Amino acid sequence: MKTALERIIQTDAEDGTLDGLIRGPLHNTLDANWYGIVPWLCGLYHAALRAGEVMATELGDTEFARKCREILNVAPKTLDATCWNEDFKYYTHKGDTAHATEVGAYDGCHIDQVMGQSWAWQVGLGYVMTEQNVKAALKSLWDYNFTPDVGPFRAVKKPGRWYAMPGEGGLIMLSNPFAPDIEFTGKSKWTTMYFNECMSGFEHQAASHMIWEGLVTEGLAVTRAIHDRYSPARRNPYNEVECSDHYARAMASYGSFTAACGFECHGPKGHIGFAPRLTPANFKAPFTAAEGWGTFSQQVNGGALHAKLALKWGKLRLKTIALTLPAGTSAAQVAASIDGKSTPANLSRQANRILVTFPSEIIIPTGATLALRIS
Repeated sequence: MKTALERIIQTDAEDGTLDGLIRGPLHNTLDANWYGIVPWLCGLYHAALRAGEVMATELGDTEFARKCREILNVAPKTLDATCWNEDFKYYTHKGDTAHATEVGAYDGCHIDQVMGQSWAWQVGLGYVMTEQNVKAALKSLWDYNFTPDVGPFRAVKKPGRWYAMPGEGGLIMLSNPFAPDIEFTGKSKWTTMYFNECMSGFEHQAASHMIWEGLVTEGLAVTRAIHDRYSPARRNPYNEVECSDHYARAMASYGSFTAACGFECHGPKGHIGFAPRLTPANFKAPFTAAEGWGTFSQQVNGGALHAKLALKWGKLRLKTIALTLPAGTSAAQVAASIDGKSTPANLSRQANRILVTFPSEIIIPTGATLALRIS
């Protein structure tokens, strides 16, 4: 992993700087080389830098952790200065003039523009891009790329495959709200079939990110549009066709579930956390941890937060549990028990996030339930 990331860092340094930007040719999942400064590929690099820093820190490689951290300290600002368009309120692809006819999103609003930040949330790495701009970019995707009926859009932008038909909704891969009459030419012309389509894997990624960032209604609307397109009355619900049959990218749908739960987990550290985005005063969902799985639930009753972790299989080793306080609750003390037997626990709080810490690691076995009362 370190060797792979060092190769990307070397690419970053090839222009004489370590500014957090990687330059083309950048081959990617859209089956072509992209040139210039590409926000979504740079953002993935930023997420990789943070992952590299965290992994190196855990393994005691302080020098490599420092190297990753120093690049990431400047990377978001450099990307903003290069690709953020304050008038458009989204990130644009700055092309390479030597490859002007190559594939690219350019001034369009691209579905994957902040995907690196989406991945960072999925694995608990925090912000690796500028928070304000990320949220604005997602809002622009909702404003410019989502439609409850793709028919009128496709009547004008005709090339592309019909993963969404007239009368069906979806999140378009690329819109050009400030240049609606743009025509792709040269080598980039064939990509219009990609840009005009609704591909569920990309949609799920953006939808889950919207939910992580607090655009819950918007994220759920995108998810529902995909669900409706693949209802049994229309298509096979077990095969969200995008680019091909049984495409693995559609499994990004699980990201919306973890985002709705606000789920975080670190097996070796014995840490688990939940921050429900839906009905936090009465919430229940399954979870999967390193060595077991079960259900998590929380309810608000009399100003107190009652949370339960019930193990259905395996075991759960715990040192810390992170929770988010729903509105109308307080957090001054915690009472913890396993199957009714009290166990010591301490409580700390930062804003509306609380952390329950056990003096020594506890193990919840199959069939047991950990109960917490925070008041």
